Amino acid sequence: MTHRFPIKEIARQAGLGTATVDRVLNARAHVSPQTALRVKAAIKELEAQEAQLSARGRRLFFDFVVEAPARFSREVKSAAEAILQDIGPAVCRPRFLLQDVMEEDEVVAALRRIQKRGSQGLCLKARDTAKIREAIAQTTAAGIPVVTLVTDIGQSDRLAYVGLDNSGAGRTAAYLIARVLTAGSGQVLATRSHRDFLGEKERADAFGETLATLRPDLQVISVQGGSGVDFATSKVLSDVVDGLDELRAVYSMGGGNRSILRTLEDRGLRTEVFVAHDLDKENRDLIDARRLDFILHHDLKLDLKHAFNAFLSYHRLISEQATTPISTVQVLTPENIPP
Repeated sequence: MTHRFPIKEIARQAGLGTATVDRVLNARAHVSPQTALRVKAAIKELEAQEAQLSARGRRLFFDFVVEAPARFSREVKSAAEAILQDIGPAVCRPRFLLQDVMEEDEVVAALRRIQKRGSQGLCLKARDTAKIREAIAQTTAAGIPVVTLVTDIGQSDRLAYVGLDNSGAGRTAAYLIARVLTAGSGQVLATRSHRDFLGEKERADAFGETLATLRPDLQVISVQGGSGVDFATSKVLSDVVDGLDELRAVYSMGGGNRSILRTLEDRGLRTEVFVAHDLDKENRDLIDARRLDFILHHDLKLDLKHAFNAFLSYHRLISEQATTPISTVQVLTPENIPP
C-alpha cells in the first residue's frame, strides 16, 4: 500500500497500533480485512487534510465586475467580504470593479485585463450582449471560470448563475399587486433599469404574463432605462409620466425608487401599492417610512457563498457541485424587515 506518511501518523489517524499498521502496509499475515480498510481510509483522510492545509496556504484571487448603482454594489462588496472567513479550504482574495454604468466595450476591456493578469474566477453582473458573451468565452478559454450574479447571460460559457429566481420574483410581484388592488381598471408602472439585463427581462416577462391572467383589467405601462441611477431614472420616467392618468401601482425591477417616487409625487400621482427589489440602504429607509409596500429580497451572502463554492469546486479544492442553487424570493413588508 503506497503512502507518504510516517507509520506513527497513520496509526494515530486510524486508531491502531504502529505494529498493526506496519503489518498492513507490508502485506504481512494475520491482518483482518476490516483492519486493512481502516488503514486505507486513514491514509485517504491524511491526504485530504494535507490538501486542505496546502490550499490554505495558497491565495486565490477572484474578480468581481459589477454594473449597478453604488447602493447595490456596496451590498455585493460587503456580502463578499463578510463570508471570506467561512470559505474554505482556500485563502480567497476578492478584487472589485464596481461602476454605476458600464457600457459594453468597458465590460469587454475589463475582462481582457483580467485575462491578461490572471484570476481564479470572475463574478460578473453585466448586460446580456453578443460582445460580452464572446468576452466570457475568451475568459473561460483562458482557464478563468465565470459566474454570473443576479442577472444571467444567456447562451454563454459561464460556469454557473447565482442569484434570484427572476421569473419567480416577477410572478410574485404580479400576485401581490393583483391581491392588494381592489377591483377596477387602472395602470401599473413596470420599470427596468436597462433593456439588456436578462434578469430584469425575465422579471418583466413573468410579471406581465401573470398579471394579465390574474387581473386582465389592469394595463401594464413598461419603462426601461436610467440604469437605476436617480437623475437618469427621473429623466426617463418624465417622458411617460403625463400619460399615467390611472396609475394604481408600481413594480420597480431595477431600482432608483426614491427618484421614481419623487417624479410621481411632483406630478401629483399616488400609488396604492409599490413593489421594489433588494434591501439596500435606500430601500430600507423607504420601507421604514412606509413609502414602499413590499421588497422582493434575496440573501446576497448566500448567493456569494454559492459563487465562491462554484470556483473552489472548479479548482477541485472542494467536492464537485452537481448544481448551484438559485435563491427564492423573500417578501418583506414594513413589519418584517431584518435588522
